[in-house]
Amino acid sequence: MRHHTIDIDGIDTFYREEGPADAPVLLLPHGYPSSSFQFRHFMPALADRWRTIAPDLPGFGYSGTPDPDDFAYSFAGYADFLDRFAARLGLSSFALYLHDYGSQIGLRLAMKDPGRITALIIQNGDIYEDQLGPKYGTLREHWKHPTPDSRRALADAVSEEGFRHEFVGEVDERLVELISPDLWKLSWPLIDRPVRRQVMVGLMEGLKENLEWFPRYQAYLREHQPPALIVWGPQDGYMPEGAARAYLRDLPKAELHLLDGGHWALETNLTEIVGLTRDFLDRNVS
Repeated sequence: MRHHTIDIDGIDTFYREEGPADAPVLLLPHGYPSSSFQFRHFMPALADRWRTIAPDLPGFGYSGTPDPDDFAYSFAGYADFLDRFAARLGLSSFALYLHDYGSQIGLRLAMKDPGRITALIIQNGDIYEDQLGPKYGTLREHWKHPTPDSRRALADAVSEEGFRHEFVGEVDERLVELISPDLWKLSWPLIDRPVRRQVMVGLMEGLKENLEWFPRYQAYLREHQPPALIVWGPQDGYMPEGAARAYLRDLPKAELHLLDGGHWALETNLTEIVGLTRDFLDRNVS
């Protein structure tokens, strides 16, 4: 694994990279509340045939935290940043791993230039409003009737205990021991800064605007039909099984695999996802 920090328009940007420089590229934008760290085991497992690249987005991990007056901490802002990152690294074509926030950011990136997207690997990334899970209830209530108390509830979730619940709060007890506490123990100290905590709350509030993009994401999939592998952990209060199956409405040829896991399936189902990914990419991307 190689670890780099480069300057993207004045922002120190950390990223991890594995694999030969001339190999086909798999770009891995991360989700909340983690960073490129979430792909630490997945990337080496593909490194013999694929160049895997996972950046820390601004405000996350080891990347910088520009002033909110200078950087748009929104899904659109992150997609623009990821576009500049790909250009800086000279990535003319790549497959995308879509997970959590990274699914919406990655799809916005794909829509900017569909011709450079070679394939999609979709893992617990929601873009169908009618299939959102029960954990969206608190967010929906805040979106409809925002109050200081409801915003405080969002802020309270940005905590070490809140992060722990994100990682282990929904999966079967027998799977909890497979999920490393490093995920929340290491993520929380990196987020526990005033600006970063506010960024996290703002992104939760920004999910409301992001819902308006769901039909656009679906239209992109219908029109361009990128090769797609769906690997999904149904033990997910935000994105249950129906959220995975909904992709087949717009990608009827996608390969769907429901796993015995939850939102962080790379922790509990790594070997299975690696095998499915290698087979899928070998067949669909030269």
